[in-house]
Amino acid sequence: MYCTIKWKYSSKPCHLLQASGERSFSIDYKNNYFLKDGKPFQYISGSIHYSRIPRYYWKDRLHFLDLANQTGLLVILRPGPYICAEWEMGGLPAWLLQKPNIILRSADADYVEAVSNWLAVLLPKMKPWLYINGGNIITVQVENEYGSYFACDYNYMRHLRTLFHLFLGEDTVLFTTDGNTDKEMTCGTLEGLYATVDFGTDTNITKAFNRQRRFEPRGPLVNSEFYTGWLDHWGDQHAVVDAQKVSRVLGEMLAMGANVNMYMFEGGTNFGYWNGADHDTKFRSVVTSYDYDAPLSEAGDPTEKLLAIRDVIKQFRDIPSGPMPPATPKFAYGFVTLKKTLFQVGNISSLLNTLSTVGPVKSQYPLTFEEMKQFYGYMLYRTTLPRDLSEPTPLISPLNGVHDRAYVSVNGVFQGLLERDTMLVINVTGQQGDTVDILVENMGRVNFGSKINDYKGLLSNLILGKDVLTDWKIYPLDIDGAIAGGWPHSDSQKSFPAPQKDPSVGPVFYMGTLQPNGLAWDTFLKLNEWTKGQVWINGVNLGRYWPARGPQLTLYIPGPLLSTTLPNNITVLELEGAPAHLRVLFMDRPQLIVRKS
Repeated sequence: MYCTIKWKYSSKPCHLLQASGERSFSIDYKNNYFLKDGKPFQYISGSIHYSRIPRYYWKDRLHFLDLANQTGLLVILRPGPYICAEWEMGGLPAWLLQKPNIILRSADADYVEAVSNWLAVLLPKMKPWLYINGGNIITVQVENEYGSYFACDYNYMRHLRTLFHLFLGEDTVLFTTDGNTDKEMTCGTLEGLYATVDFGTDTNITKAFNRQRRFEPRGPLVNSEFYTGWLDHWGDQHAVVDAQKVSRVLGEMLAMGANVNMYMFEGGTNFGYWNGADHDTKFRSVVTSYDYDAPLSEAGDPTEKLLAIRDVIKQFRDIPSGPMPPATPKFAYGFVTLKKTLFQVGNISSLLNTLSTVGPVKSQYPLTFEEMKQFYGYMLYRTTLPRDLSEPTPLISPLNGVHDRAYVSVNGVFQGLLERDTMLVINVTGQQGDTVDILVENMGRVNFGSKINDYKGLLSNLILGKDVLTDWKIYPLDIDGAIAGGWPHSDSQKSFPAPQKDPSVGPVFYMGTLQPNGLAWDTFLKLNEWTKGQVWINGVNLGRYWPARGPQLTLYIPGPLLSTTLPNNITVLELEGAPAHLRVLFMDRPQLIVRKS
């Protein structure tokens, strides 16, 4: 599992310790505020996810635990075990789904065992960092927005409360966060865990805090997630929340004496395969950028929203009035032209010896990613046509069992794609015995709501005309391992037949190099007229691109990923169709917009 840390600062001067020298942090229920070292304390804080920020930028962006301690920042720790955060499966590990019919976030025995084992490792590591033990963690959240989950299992929450008290001590301030509805507050709160609420700029704050008061009659007012922006899904418009609304509502809450945590203060990036997804009326995958329209941009740069927020905080606190730290330098490195890998036509099927070293698993019917213990990325399902198909014949996923996208080829010729909730049938042709390859992409597991048991791969049979396809060979693909090991650039000097010059349709690898120029500055990669796929720079998975759907048109590349002296390897897996020019562009600014038709 993963834990999410939220940073917290107090802009007041540090309080003197009590005469005894003891550090303390508690809730004064009589006077409705927090107490830090015996003095009234109100916090203004912002969320940042270390897992969305390259480690070499942690100190630049805000600082974690020991770094935070060195700089005087305090920390609100939100270790889950479930975090949502638009993260893959809400931070829960996909291997939990190997347990049939497991009920996540409940007192289910298998789930509780896994949670208990995890917290028994994590929480003892956190205990020395508690403020009362000389560290900087002032409060710790138990679970996350549990009231929005269908289970409403108080036994589960009681078990968590027991674990947190066991490993952190009875004096630690534990809290819950829930949405601004009676149902959510009812199912998400528990005696012994301080109940807080979350809401954004379109909420009546008096009513919201009155709701918190109904569940927590005494104690400080707390908005644990004040939404400064919002997330994007592929196909959405880029979400924007007005800076003036954010600053106005922030000011109103601070004037009431409320404690506020801004979500997000910086969003960061869903590198690799770590983006989550939502499922309301249909499956919707979260984009690679987690810019969130936050006060700090995806690249960590100050924005106008940050300046507006600072102006509000100045009305309530004495804070430094000097200039903001400068943005990290950006550079437009320009165009690079890619070429296909030198393996036949460079498609997935011809690379199986390289990408699937463990070989196939044979099964009469399809197996899921979880059954194959390949939890992220891509898998290849292979079978043969059972009969001649001289006329276009429908290939159907009758139970909507493709999770999440399947790229279909017959004898290496791309036939089309099946997509969860969207495209459940395509037509194919071919001869009996022809090889059918179906490359299935996991687009990120659902991170919120009742559908977080989100299995991937082919979850049910595919039907071709009247035939159920059987006798599968299933290849787990370690694409990331191969690329991290230097492929395909390490093999580019070997003697292989030259690939076709024209770009292909369907899944194909392309490679190129960005020549060094002495700079290793942040940049943004634009794949204009490319369709959909994945990009690696120097073996690091930047995430998914999908300019054909938007709104994200560029991928953020942290400068420290680049070499100032050696060629920088670029690897692109294009899944549907590359443009004839095969060029990619390194820009000095992001593009998060909607393409106009």
